[in-house]
Amino acid sequence: MIKKEHILILILLIVILAFSIAIVNVNHKEAKSNINTTDNEVLANNSKGSVSVIRHIGNPDGKRIAYVVGLHPLENQTHRTLVNLLPTLTDLNCCYDIYIVNVTSDIGYYGDGSSDDSPGRQNGQNLAYEYVYPQIVDGNYELAVDVHSNVGAYPYQTFVFSPVKEGLGVDYAHEVSDEAVNISYYAPDSTTSGPYLTIPLNENGVPAFYYEEYSFAPQDVKDSHMLELIYAVDGLEF
Repeated sequence: MIKKEHILILILLIVILAFSIAIVNVNHKEAKSNINTTDNEVLANNSKGSVSVIRHIGNPDGKRIAYVVGLHPLENQTHRTLVNLLPTLTDLNCCYDIYIVNVTSDIGYYGDGSSDDSPGRQNGQNLAYEYVYPQIVDGNYELAVDVHSNVGAYPYQTFVFSPVKEGLGVDYAHEVSDEAVNISYYAPDSTTSGPYLTIPLNENGVPAFYYEEYSFAPQDVKDSHMLELIYAVDGLEF
C-alpha cells in the first residue's frame, strides 16, 4: 500500500515538472518572437542602433523584392511577424531580402495608446536613409515594402499606401489591396518616414509602398494579415 507521504511527494514532483515545462515553452515562444540578427549580414552598427539584412529568401532566380522593418522601433511586433514568417515559406515566386533596422538609443514608449514622438523614431529613420536606402536604390529591386503598425488613429487599421501621387509604387499597392481581402488602400495625409525611404525610392527608380498593421491586433490576426500581404506581393507581375 502506498503511503500518504509518498503520494504527496509524487504529486509535488508532477507539479514541479509541469511548471518547468511551462517555463520552457514560454521562453521558447519569446525567443521565437524576437528578431534574430545573429546570422544576418550587418551593414552598420553605431550608437543609435544597427542595420542588417537577411538575403535570398524564396526563389533565388525570381525577381528581387526588399522588405524593410524597424524604422519606428515601437512597432516591433509587426516587424517580428514578417521576419518570423517570410523565411519559413517555400512556395514563393520572388527572391526577398529583409532589411532590419534595430534602434537601440532613445526608443521611448507608446504609453496608453498615445502616438510615438520619441527620438528613437528619428534614429530609425536616419539609419534607414543612411544605410538601407543606398542598398535598395542600387540593388536591382523591383519593389520595396516598408512595414509599420499604428495605434488605430486612422479610418483603417490594416492598409497599404504609397506616399507619392502616382507611379508604380501606388499601382502595386492598389493591386495588393485588391488581392488581399483584409488589407485596404488608404493614404494618410502625411508620414514622417516617407522622406527617409519610400519617397526617395519612388523618385529614383524603385517602386515602394507602406504596409500598416494595427499594433494591438492579436498575434494570430497579425500572422494572417501578413501572409495575405506576402502572397499578394509575391503574385505581382513586374
